[in-house]
This record gives sequence, structure tokens and C-alpha cells, in this order.
Amino acid sequence: MNPSTLRIATRKSALALWQAEHVAALLRVAHPGLLVELVPMSTRGDEILDKPLATIGGKGLFLKELEVAMLEGRADLAVHSLKDVPAELEPGFVLPAILPRADAADAFVSNDHAELASLPQGARVGTSSLRRQAQLRALRPDLRLLDLRGNVGTRLGKLDAGDYDAIVLACAGLERLGLAARIRSRLAAPDWLPAPGQAAIAIEARADQPAVLALLAALDDADTRLTVTAERAMNHALGGSCTVPVGAWCMLGEHGLHLRGLVGDANSGRLLHAEAASPGEQAEALGRQVAEALLAQGAGELLG
Repeated sequence: MNPSTLRIATRKSALALWQAEHVAALLRVAHPGLLVELVPMSTRGDEILDKPLATIGGKGLFLKELEVAMLEGRADLAVHSLKDVPAELEPGFVLPAILPRADAADAFVSNDHAELASLPQGARVGTSSLRRQAQLRALRPDLRLLDLRGNVGTRLGKLDAGDYDAIVLACAGLERLGLAARIRSRLAAPDWLPAPGQAAIAIEARADQPAVLALLAALDDADTRLTVTAERAMNHALGGSCTVPVGAWCMLGEHGLHLRGLVGDANSGRLLHAEAASPGEQAEALGRQVAEALLAQGAGELLG
């Protein structure tokens, strides 16, 4: 029997709440009469803001409390930014739905400069992402790269307070919060690669709840699932962490999938690139193929 109410576990940040509300609205449209409630909660990833994510356990810290809530029966599903979801889920959990992807580019945000190339020598750029740091270092080795944690509003506030000359955020997050006007320029493929799964919203649920999974499956976007599957398979074959300097961008065309991958060094700016194409149904094999090409170039050393 189908449940009459679905409870969504979500982080409390403005972006997380927007994403959860978005999923709730889609579920109400897909299943008229279904009640959908939000269960906001705080995670360790939200609470520890004075250290880089890479040193305190990675982006999986954003998921743990939400998964516990599902295991304890306090929530039926959780909504995540897919780029924050580890390549390998905790046992007992699945992703029954991945929503259509938004703009996957990164955003160059500055009050005084229109683009990365126009920053003065030694400008201060804020980002805690090792992937962004590696690509920034490769393009502009002169920049001072400074740590930047917190939600979108907090990060913009630090920029506006003069702590940085520019910061790098995700275009999708800014657009979802009605802040697209803050985007001065896009850092986009093929010259700049996003995180695997960036700009896609994922729904996580327990594998042993078939009635819940059936309701959620209505929201799945097959094309997005295909492309992010290739990106996540590449990331998994490289070690699976959300905190290593890995970029991936997969496109679906009439001849199948085309995947570009990147592994970088945030300290030296050294970047390794690989790409390959395959029929669409071979997304996981394509991801592994690109990962193997990167490892053959020495990616293992950069990933530690």
C-alpha cells in the first residue's frame, strides 16, 4: 500500500530547503493527494565551518544525519545536491530519482572584476573546493587562494565585506536562490570542468521501502541519470571521494555519451585530462575507461 505522507529530510541551508521544497512540489504534482512534509535538520558538515571539508571527512558529512533519520523512521527520503553524494552509498540506500540537471558550470563572482582573466596579480579568491583550486592554480598561478566555507549567503557576505576579490560558486545554486545576477561569468566545459554530478538534485531513500521508491521513481530523469552515472563511475574508479580534485562533464548526443575527466593538484596547478565516448547504455564502462586513462597518466599520485 502506498504511503499517504512522505517526509523529506533536508539540511537547513536556504539552498537545501529550496531543493527539498522543489522536490515536494514535484511529488504533489505527480501524486495528487499525497502529503509531503519537510524535516529540516543540521549536519556535521553544516556545523564545522572552521576547517576544510577535505580534512574533516568530506562531503559525506552532509548526508549522515539525514540517513540516520531515514533508518530511524523519522523521514522517508532525503534530498541532496548530487555532487555532495559519495560515489558509493551507505549499504541499504539507493537513489531512486535524479532530477533534470540545471546549469553545471561554476560561477565567477566578484563585485569589481568581470572575469577570472581580469583579476589583478595576487588577487584573493575564495573557494574550499580542491577541484576549483587546482583549475584556478593552472590558469592563474599568481592568485592567492583562500578557504571559504558556509552556505551561499555566508560566502557572498564575506565577498561583500571585502574578505576576497572574487569567489567561485556553482551557477545552479545561485540561480535556484534567485541570485543569478551575482554571476559575472561562467567557468564552463570544456575549458573548466564541474564536479561529478554538479547541478543535479538527487533523492535518496531506503532500498527496503518499495512503495516509497515507486512514488519517487516518477521524478527520475533518464538522460540526466545516464550522464551523471558516467561521471560518478569515473569518480568511483579514481577513489570515490567528493573531496579530491576531480572534475567530470558528460554530454549525451545522438551518437551516445561523451565524457571528459580531470584530476588536478591544488598546490601546483598540474592538471591531467582524458576523454572518451561510448553508446549511452555503457555509462559505467565509459566512466571506468576515462578513469583508467587518467590513472595511466599518473592520477594516482595526485589523488594521494
